[in-house]
Amino acid sequence: MEIKVLHQIMDWNEDVSAEVKATLAAHNICMINVMGSPGAGKTSLITSLIGKLKDRFRIGVIEGDIAGQVDADRIAALGIPTVQLNTDGACHIEAMSIQHILPCLPLEELDLIFVENIGNLVCPAEFRIGESLRITLLSIPEGDDKVEKYPLMFTDTDCLVLNKYDMLPHFDFDEQRVCANYETVNPDAPLFRISSRTGEGLDALADFIARKSESAAG
Repeated sequence: MEIKVLHQIMDWNEDVSAEVKATLAAHNICMINVMGSPGAGKTSLITSLIGKLKDRFRIGVIEGDIAGQVDADRIAALGIPTVQLNTDGACHIEAMSIQHILPCLPLEELDLIFVENIGNLVCPAEFRIGESLRITLLSIPEGDDKVEKYPLMFTDTDCLVLNKYDMLPHFDFDEQRVCANYETVNPDAPLFRISSRTGEGLDALADFIARKSESAAG
């Protein structure tokens, strides 16, 4: 019975996800789902990418957190339309929440929407939210075993960001292990080595997002 209920919930989320995607397509908006662990650097990455992309795209942000609005305040301070989505304990964002929150953004004035998902390497990978592009972060301090431990997160993504790459000399992190495991589960998706602090790799990731966004928006 539990398996049947879970299947029904997932089907319902997929239906709403398709509705969200249709709404965004009608406005020629590409929505990007940014996923990763707590502390992986999702907000810093989004902030850095806004700096790289704001002259080419009109950008909005949906900030997902269990509670609080610290990250949303940080993004809004850049002059970016931002909506805080608090899940009140839920470990992921669902498509219904995005559907409810989209009217709070000026869709006619946007080309890109970044969604910062809840910090978690499990649940967010299981729920589509109407996005056109998925980005998964793995920061160097987290360790090199995460692709093996949480394969779905790294299988069902459009690219992997090795974040905080400038910290590589300070941690016992086997980069070759991560690359090999990622190649096994997701051979066609690129990997980017990024440091939001130094700017390393940001141009390449921004260009990748720009190409994907323009393609998704038609």
